[in-house]
Formats: sequence, structure tokens, C-alpha cells
Amino acid sequence: MKLAVVGGGSTYTPELIDGFARLRDTLPVEELVLIDPAADRLDLVGGLARRIFAKQGHPGRIVTTSDLDAGVEGADAVLLQLRVGGQAARNQDETWPLECGCVGQETTGAGGLAKALRTVPVVLDIAERVRRTNPDAWIIDFTNPVGIVTRALLKAGHKAVGLCNVAIGFQRKFARLLDVAPGEVHLDHVGLNHLSWELGVRLGGPEGENVLPALLAEHGDTIAGDLRMPRQIVDRLGVVPSYYLRYFYAHDEVVRELGTKPSRAAEVAAMEKELLAMYGDPALDEKPELLSKRGGAFYSEAAVDLASALLGGGGSPVQVVNTYNDGTLPFLPDDAVIEVQARVDGTGATPLAVPSLDPMYSGLISHVTAYEDLALDAALRGGRDRVFKALLAHPLIGQFEYAESLTDRLVAHNREHLPWA
Repeated sequence: MKLAVVGGGSTYTPELIDGFARLRDTLPVEELVLIDPAADRLDLVGGLARRIFAKQGHPGRIVTTSDLDAGVEGADAVLLQLRVGGQAARNQDETWPLECGCVGQETTGAGGLAKALRTVPVVLDIAERVRRTNPDAWIIDFTNPVGIVTRALLKAGHKAVGLCNVAIGFQRKFARLLDVAPGEVHLDHVGLNHLSWELGVRLGGPEGENVLPALLAEHGDTIAGDLRMPRQIVDRLGVVPSYYLRYFYAHDEVVRELGTKPSRAAEVAAMEKELLAMYGDPALDEKPELLSKRGGAFYSEAAVDLASALLGGGGSPVQVVNTYNDGTLPFLPDDAVIEVQARVDGTGATPLAVPSLDPMYSGLISHVTAYEDLALDAALRGGRDRVFKALLAHPLIGQFEYAESLTDRLVAHNREHLPWA
């Protein structure tokens, strides 16, 4: 089995490598290709990756290359984890929206739209080259904004599934609180990428007992603290919202907070510098503790599980992924991309049935889906007017004056990535 990772020079890649090494019985990788145009980073990451495999006795071969076409040739699956523009572009996404009193974040709001505009054309070019080289390869997208990027891939006819670590993070957290094995915990996870709720927490399987009410009663303070939301809000909802919902439920508070400290991108950039120095140490043969602060917890486990199921090697039969709606949420078009539990096998991902949703959830899901329609159109066809319409439609913006000003800022900060600008 051959896997390729586009964006393999990321400082986060050793987490992925560690998962491949530990879970080699689930996903027996014979060749792993790390692809990245940044040769200096790739050398450091690739060296550590080989040492991790060697320490854990993994027989697979790790190859590094900046040649995309050669790297993906013959791959059974291609994982996308790239960031167009790097942390510098992310820093802009997280700062200039604050100038207009809007949240600065790389996956939602104006910053999320900027990232989508930069990313979608690049990802589609990569996917087309994968298809020319190996039309049977699965594409697993971890590149944000996952929902929009996955929809672009699917609309272009690619064999693609989107992946996020939010659900597996909740699964692991709830398993610890319940003192059970993670595999015993199944989530009634419903929504869009970075706009989701855990409507139930079931033990033993998708049809198992829902222990969410008891979980909230006993551990509500811990759960609310992790979400950085008031306990009474979580209790009133009776569900567990994704921590990304804080940008919606406490927008103004978050804007004030973000204006008083360095951006997350600045923090990560400093962390990456330190990590790369560590990776250059020939004695290091395991992922360093600092990497746990980088973000993306449990991504490796989720990626292994998904790739294994798609490639017929096992993996959990039911997983939370991003895929076409296909009638699952009747208030959305079939070609909307949703994030729900799905049955995953060699044919792809088929969403499981979802109970009728309270308008509190379905309304916001519909609103953000409409924005994502406009965002994808802007990413595919460009144009200032399309960018403006997407911003005006976003529930975190929604005002003419803000949309105009944010459009000017977005274009000014992203000209080098937007040929039409």
C-alpha cells in the first residue's frame, strides 16, 4: 500500500507518522511519500519520520520529494494537509477582519473566506494531477476550510472524503470522562465542518444508550470549560456544540478577546521554529511533547481509520466525515457537504439517517450552507462582487458596510494568490 501526503513538510506531520507507526496493523503502509515544495522543512520532517518508523519497528519506506506528479504516482490514497500562503497568510486572516469588528479566524468569517479563495484552486489542480496519474486514488482532505474544499473536490468528480479532528477529539474526551474505551463511544454528530453539535453520546454503537444527559449532569463544568462557554448555555442547549460555535454564540466577546493578544498564527509560527530545530536533532526519534500544542489532536488516528476503511483494510465501519448530503438533511440540497456519521467502505462514505433537527440548528446550518455556496462560487470564478456577496451572506458579517470594507481588505491582502485581482 502506498500513501502520499501533500503538505508533508508540515511541522504537524510527525503526529501523522506516529499514528501510521502505531497503527500499522490497521493500515499496513509499505511506502509513504511526503510531498512539499519547501525542501528545507521536508528534509527535517522526513528525517524525523524515518527515525520514528525505525524506532517503532515499522518496515515501511518513507520517501520525500518536491515533485507532486512523481510523489502521487501509484498512490492508493492522497492526504491533503496544505496551507496556501503559510502562517503569514493565516496571520492576515486572523487580524484584518478585527479592524472591522468581525472575528478573525482562518476557517470561518472573512478570514475563512480568504483561505477558501486561496486554497480551492490549488487543491483542484493537485486533485486533477492525481487523477491523471492515478484515477483510482482516494483523496482525503484535511485542508481547511474542509467543507468548502471537499465540496469543490466532489463537484469536480474526484473520489474525495473530508476529514476533521473535532469529532474524534470529543470521542476521546468523553471516553475519558466515562472511563470507557474510545471505541465504545459513538457520537450523534450533526452539522457542517466547524459548525456541528453532539446531539447524543451513545455507548456500544450507533443504536446504543444515549448517556449525554448524564454526562452533562456529572461533567458539565469540565465540558463547558473546554468549550470556553458558560455552563448554563450548555445545559440550556442540552447538547455539546463544537468549540467553533463560540465564534457564533459569543462573537463580540471573542472579537474583544482577540484584539488583546497575538494571533494564533503568530503563536504557531514561533512554535514551528522551535519544532523544526528539534526535528533537526538526529537523536530525536519520537514526536516531541511540544507538538501536542500545535493543534489537530488525534488527526493521525482519524486519518488511519478513514484510509483503512476506504482501502478495504478494515477501519471503523461508521465514522464522522465530510461528504455529500444526498437527502440526509432534507432542508439542504443534495450536493451540500455535511459532517455527520457515515458508513465508510471501499465505495466511499454514505451518511447515516439523522433525526429531525430543531430549527435552532437547522436554521444556522442552512444559513452557513448558503454562504458556502457563494464562497465556492467566488473561489471557482473569482470577482470582487462574488466575494462581497459571500461576505454579506455570512451570519458573522451580514451588514453592507462591513461586507464592503472586508472585501477591500481581503483583496488587498491576497492579491498574490488571486489571479483575477
